[in-house]
Amino acid sequence: MQLVDNETFLRQLSALFESSSKSGSIWLTHKRLTHEGGDAHMSSEQDDDKEFPCLVRVTDGKETKTSTVVQPADLDKFHSAYGSLLKSSMSTLRKRDKKREKHRAEEAARKKRRLQEQIVIEGAKRGNGRRKRQRKIKAALKLEESKKKAQEREEAKARAKAS
Repeated sequence: MQLVDNETFLRQLSALFESSSKSGSIWLTHKRLTHEGGDAHMSSEQDDDKEFPCLVRVTDGKETKTSTVVQPADLDKFHSAYGSLLKSSMSTLRKRDKKREKHRAEEAARKKRRLQEQIVIEGAKRGNGRRKRQRKIKAALKLEESKKKAQEREEAKARAKAS
């Protein structure tokens, strides 16, 4: 992790945005810097009137890791420059394909509805309609298997959520 001053951090951040404009991700984190060497307490009366510096980090998940400490006096100036840099870099983001998301949601709802429907097996056991009956029996067995798999997935999700 490379600790640099604010101006250098903004220059490196813009270079990182340019390098990842085609593909890649960038992670930004902001934290209040409170380390004073002792034990950390969640809140106290002393924290209300105290101003803390802000720690800003950026990484691309690979080799580039940069951070800066912004003092409370420089915070407004830094945030205005930082905000304008973020706004100019957001133009490279892809827009969400809402049509595709809607189609996927409808497809998932249709699958759920199909799982809830019962297949009525009717027709002759012999003679005319036998093949139709066999297809319905096969579809009913497949539906039961799909229901079991869906139930197992739901149970696995519930167990993962509980632990």
